[in-house]
Amino acid sequence: MDALREGRQGEAPWKKMSEEELEKQYSPSRWAVRLGAEEAMRTFSEIGNEATKRARATRRSLLDVPYGDGEGDKLDIYFPDLVSEALPFLVFIYGGFWQSGSKDESAYMVEPLTAQGVAVAIVAYDIAPKGTLDHMVDQVTRSISFLQQQYPCNEGIYLCGHSAGAHLAAMMLLVNWTKHGATPNLKGFFLVSGVYNLEPILHTYVNAPLLMVLEDARRNSPQLCLEVTPTQPMDPACPMLVIVGQHDSPEFHRQSREFYQMLRRGGWRASFRELHDVDHFEIIWKLTQKDYVLTQIILKTIFQESNGP
Repeated sequence: MDALREGRQGEAPWKKMSEEELEKQYSPSRWAVRLGAEEAMRTFSEIGNEATKRARATRRSLLDVPYGDGEGDKLDIYFPDLVSEALPFLVFIYGGFWQSGSKDESAYMVEPLTAQGVAVAIVAYDIAPKGTLDHMVDQVTRSISFLQQQYPCNEGIYLCGHSAGAHLAAMMLLVNWTKHGATPNLKGFFLVSGVYNLEPILHTYVNAPLLMVLEDARRNSPQLCLEVTPTQPMDPACPMLVIVGQHDSPEFHRQSREFYQMLRRGGWRASFRELHDVDHFEIIWKLTQKDYVLTQIILKTIFQESNGP
């Protein structure tokens, strides 16, 4: 791993870090100041499980909908009480460093969003070691194309990704949708505590099940791909919200801020938001709360865009 870092020491802060420090920077639970690592992750999992059970018990839903032929090509859709063909959809892509997580414990935002008339789709994908990053990107691409084809009258598809899910959502900016049968009506992105340049990941424990080499990391880094081959926004009015928690690590802050700055330079309608007093896990499980700042940001964005100027 050290060989990959040789000769490029001055280019990014992470290249000057010891292996121990880099591991810490990309270990989100070690920055959970309120609960500590184990308790933060346990709470995150418990709240996700409870929210998903509650959503399945109280909301009209379609579960394990196949968006492809693969065993892992499944998504869950939760609908508001008043069902219409012209609903806005929030598509949530869960995190877990591409090696953990499940749609079956990720319906955090279903209750507050469906209560306001937003359908929510939770996308499953094949985590490592079963799935490679290329395969995960392809799965998310196909899931969004599938939703567009199933609900062609939608009032907008809004992508929300957390951590590794934010990376996968950001990769959708690079997709040539004409190859996938339908161009989705993408109206907004909520990229929460994400990683957009995967090169540092090569040098951490995270890469053990991913087995990435440098070429894989660069090909799957939206930050690097958009810098090398600038892509014009499909819709210049589409809002791109890059969000990070106050208690995320400095590397997560750097990744988010640099991705936001790159989007702005490229002509995207991007904004940056640091959410006060939340860590990497609280930032997403608090979406169970209707008055939580991020819940309100999502709802305001969706209904501003759906209603037009």
